[in-house]
Amino acid sequence: MRVLIIEDEQRLAATLQDLLSLNHYTADICHDGESGLDNALTGIYDVILLDVMLPRLDGFSVLRSLRAQGNSTPVLMLTARSDVSDRVEGLDGGADYYLTKPFDPKELLACIRALSRRSPDLKQTENLTFGDLTLSKDTFSLSCGGRSIHLSRKEFDLCELFMRNRSQVITKETILLRIWGYESGAEDNNVEVYISFLRRKLAHLKSRVKIRTIRMVGYRLEDGEVS
Repeated sequence: MRVLIIEDEQRLAATLQDLLSLNHYTADICHDGESGLDNALTGIYDVILLDVMLPRLDGFSVLRSLRAQGNSTPVLMLTARSDVSDRVEGLDGGADYYLTKPFDPKELLACIRALSRRSPDLKQTENLTFGDLTLSKDTFSLSCGGRSIHLSRKEFDLCELFMRNRSQVITKETILLRIWGYESGAEDNNVEVYISFLRRKLAHLKSRVKIRTIRMVGYRLEDGEVS
């Protein structure tokens, strides 16, 4: 799961990124409202942590712009201001939850889990299944029958992306954005390398599931028993 942190306090933003990484989330950071809005509108994030007091564009304006443009990504607003009027403005503007600084890291993580459960595309179960495969979030392993193999973080994220978008064609651009992030220097060959890694592991497991290349478009996960 990918989280966008829009927070101008650089130390806090880095702390949040480290906390999320330790809990198996991928997090990107923006330090002002304008770049935060641009990143949020890419649609690659599953949850957004949004500070209220931001340079260039405040959090309320970012939120209103997101919702006005049809972006429904869950937003958790963060602020040092505890006035009821501020919380009301945030919630009425389309925020899903509101945390006042300082907050307990456990509460933050619980809020993120709660927000992710609201999205039908982010069912936070321990396992995902497709065909004869089972992907375990708890152990970062991919299993088929009685066989199992450990995945690296990017292999896991790539496999999860395919399994959550079952049978859909996923473009290289989408993979780069979702797995490496908006500001990454990764290129198409990075995608090809990790597709190759994942294909080898599917072959090792003797799975009937294959990653099919759709020429000039992208890739699709297919179950060999489905015609």
